[in-house]
Amino acid sequence: MKRLRACLGAAAAVTLAAAGTTALVAGNASGATAALSNRWYAAAPYLMPLDNDPPDPSAIMDATGLKAFQLAFVLAPNGGGCAPTWGGTAPVSSDTAVQSMINTIRGKGGDVSVSIGGYGGTKLGQACADPAATAAAYQQVIAKYGLHAIDFDLEEPEYENTAAIHNEIGAAKILQQNNPGLYVSVTTAGTADGTGWFGKQMLLEAKSQGFTPNNFSIMPFDGGFNGAASQTSALTNFNAILQSTFGWDQATAYAHEGFSGMNGRSDTGEIFTQADFQTVLDYATSHNMDRFTFWSLNRDRQCSPPDNGGRTSGTCSSVAQSDWDFAKDSVKFAGVTPPTPTPTPTPTPTPGSCKPAWNASTAYTGGDEVSYDQHDWKAKWWTQNEVPGASQWGPWQDEGAC
Repeated sequence: MKRLRACLGAAAAVTLAAAGTTALVAGNASGATAALSNRWYAAAPYLMPLDNDPPDPSAIMDATGLKAFQLAFVLAPNGGGCAPTWGGTAPVSSDTAVQSMINTIRGKGGDVSVSIGGYGGTKLGQACADPAATAAAYQQVIAKYGLHAIDFDLEEPEYENTAAIHNEIGAAKILQQNNPGLYVSVTTAGTADGTGWFGKQMLLEAKSQGFTPNNFSIMPFDGGFNGAASQTSALTNFNAILQSTFGWDQATAYAHEGFSGMNGRSDTGEIFTQADFQTVLDYATSHNMDRFTFWSLNRDRQCSPPDNGGRTSGTCSSVAQSDWDFAKDSVKFAGVTPPTPTPTPTPTPTPGSCKPAWNASTAYTGGDEVSYDQHDWKAKWWTQNEVPGASQWGPWQDEGAC
């Protein structure tokens, strides 16, 4: 899955080197902002900060109200070793470029989560000796950036490696225990049945270790999907898998379930439009799901020139759109965009109790009040046997329905 989540190339390494002398640095967790609500971390779209023509997060925040970003991906070094890097090439320990982007986002009241793994590259779960060593590597990332949220993106080829998944799930549990309040999501491949054999084995590994993240998210794309209906069907099926695996009822399973989509044209040529995203968003909110995100903000803009879905790009969606159309769905999920209010009708006044009924034989003086024909009336002067309302210029003043 997510074949466009490429490792950082030489160009990105040059970018890092150039940025190293000028970027702002916020040394560690002590400089971090207060955590956003979990809803924001659950709605954070993926963004590659060093590759695929990274967009300016500040511009996205100004245009949409988006507050949280899912930065991708932390991997083991391409040359080997159990140390965190961006894309296998840029050590987290000496990073300044990503830190500068995080500073910008936090300076505008937002925050970030960091995603580890993705499609391709060597994962720390593969390179580190055991769960403790894997967790220690990820703890460096949490400390470096003062993180309040982290995403374990467990997919090909790592999730086919039993030992690597044992390390990753074990590390996630350790990080959850050692960082109170840390928002932890686990993202894996989606299939029409919910998730495949390896995804189910990952869930069983989590169950065996007694680990429950904030959510398990599936990626219903690159698997023969065809629009939103096939995606919501997969989410329904995945909910049943969560129920049977963990013994949860349906509502509890939805509260631990997430969606991670691909905006526009997928790697295999599937097309997911803004309307598809809205349909899935409606499903997620109506079922009280925990997460709604997508791959990626780098792609949340129209290709130039427009290609009408003819190719899959890491830097544009290949569907007709305005910039950040898909990000706006994340904003809706997080709650900053309220639903269009339903106009409140003007209430009809509730009539009061009526005055004594008018009597033709009674003589009334100015100021006397009576009721007639479900209205109250006040006498303007002395009157007798003159029907209230019979004449516009008569002795009775209409005081409204009763």
